Amino acid sequence: MTTLSDVAKEANVSKMTVSRVINHPEQVTPELRAMVEKAMESLNYHPNSIAQALVNNRTNVVKFVTLEDIDTTEPYYMNLLFGFARGLNTKQYAMQLVTDPTKIEKGHADGYLITGARNKDYDLFDKLDKPFVLFGENHRGYDFVDTDNQSAEKMATQYALDRLYKHIIFIGIDIKEPFEYSREAGYINTLQQHQLIPQIYRVPNHSHKAQEVIREHFKEFKKDTCFICASDRIAVGVVRQLQAERARIPADFGVIGFDGVFLDQVSNPKLTTIKQPIFEMGEMLAKMLLQKIAQSGSPQGEIMLKPKLIRRESTR
Repeated sequence: MTTLSDVAKEANVSKMTVSRVINHPEQVTPELRAMVEKAMESLNYHPNSIAQALVNNRTNVVKFVTLEDIDTTEPYYMNLLFGFARGLNTKQYAMQLVTDPTKIEKGHADGYLITGARNKDYDLFDKLDKPFVLFGENHRGYDFVDTDNQSAEKMATQYALDRLYKHIIFIGIDIKEPFEYSREAGYINTLQQHQLIPQIYRVPNHSHKAQEVIREHFKEFKKDTCFICASDRIAVGVVRQLQAERARIPADFGVIGFDGVFLDQVSNPKLTTIKQPIFEMGEMLAKMLLQKIAQSGSPQGEIMLKPKLIRRESTR
């Protein structure tokens, strides 16, 4: 059985250095940490997670806190959960799911990943006594990971223009939150660069609400229009109502969604969409949170991951 001494000998360092790499990685240089981790991997050495937790006065448990309803018919949050769990596994951490915000601090945990946060929730965060990170951009200085929402809609809008649609309409989510502002800004900035006038509708994030907008205004929409939608749910509603109006997709009307998880593929026609790297964001959130815990709550900043535009049948 491989011991701490074996790792120290393999890496040509002291046992104390190996112990610091395992228990207090923030106290050693990246080069030294890499040497020790390479030796551990070479010898197939795995630290005892229970012993580590005792040494560091930790539980090796973090909480995944969602402040909005999780729709189990959509795998969006499941992808995030699995990515987060995979990231935790690298440090032998366990996860507890919390859906009631009043119970965030009930029981023991070393930190929190918080999803679905809205402006009204920020006062709650200031009262937390454990490290936490957010899934979703914010303007309050809290550490977070998110898609680069602004560049995503810039990409979608430019793509619609490149496909020779003459009229570009944005259908956003009717919510006053940073991610939505960023998406709208990406659309507006791109149109202004082409000296085109933005046209925005906002609806709750439900397909039937998007259908209502298309039904009420269809006669106003000219051919060669592409709808840039703030979610795949909205895009699905747009497609359904365009079909009900016997509009030709994608010849006369294009539709671009946002998310790229499940709904884009079950839509008929399949949606051109902005695909968020959900699984990767889950992994990055775990890495950020665990590093923040290891560094006793030190700020970690923000990470914006680049999305991809997936071309399918709802655009030319």
